[in-house]
Amino acid sequence: MQPLVLFHAFPLDARMWDGVRAPLSEHVRLITPDQRGFGRSPLGSAAPSLDVVAADAIALLDSLAVDRAVVGGCSMGGYVAMALLRHAPERVSGLLFVDTKAVADTAEAAAGRVAAATRAETEGTVPWLAEPLLGVLGTTAVHGQVRSWVEDQPPASVAWTQRAMAARPDSRALLHSSTVDTLVVHGELDGLMPVALGRELADLTGGTLTVLPGVGHLPPVEAPEAFVEAVLPWLAGR
Repeated sequence: MQPLVLFHAFPLDARMWDGVRAPLSEHVRLITPDQRGFGRSPLGSAAPSLDVVAADAIALLDSLAVDRAVVGGCSMGGYVAMALLRHAPERVSGLLFVDTKAVADTAEAAAGRVAAATRAETEGTVPWLAEPLLGVLGTTAVHGQVRSWVEDQPPASVAWTQRAMAARPDSRALLHSSTVDTLVVHGELDGLMPVALGRELADLTGGTLTVLPGVGHLPPVEAPEAFVEAVLPWLAGR
């Protein structure tokens, strides 16, 4: 079985996978990096771009002597997985998309990201940054933990990444041309990215869509057992 690389959502870090780390690691080599600027990874001086984050991921695979891996991510992490597929398709043996989308931002959405980046740089991120994310979760039980993770992230990293996401390309043609086996896991109650976006990903890739009932934007955090149950059979069958 190929290693599994999972990229975290914005504006969190690799701790979002803590609830699924042990059960997944029993079956697969699990790699969960902190992306550039988050957790323990430095931001560096590169201009904002998800291409830079994809290059970081490729360098990580090289450093771990991993030739090919199942690559996936939640929300922003899915964008990173798409960027990695765009730059190094030969390194990707499978795709796992969690509450993410293939389409680029609209002009309005991109402008909103740039405005949020400026706000982070001028005001910091506490407490306003966490509120939209908490509002798209399916349970309040994890609000305290998620808020803590959000507020741990440096404002400069938040600003850099917002600008990088605002500039990301549309990935629908990329995914439509891909022949990589794909699983899409999506929370039924995701108020940020409706299930229709997950269905589009499955249609584009010819993959399988699994919808988790009662779950919002962060399935591995909100319902770790259900997430693992959705992912393990697919991994085992590859």
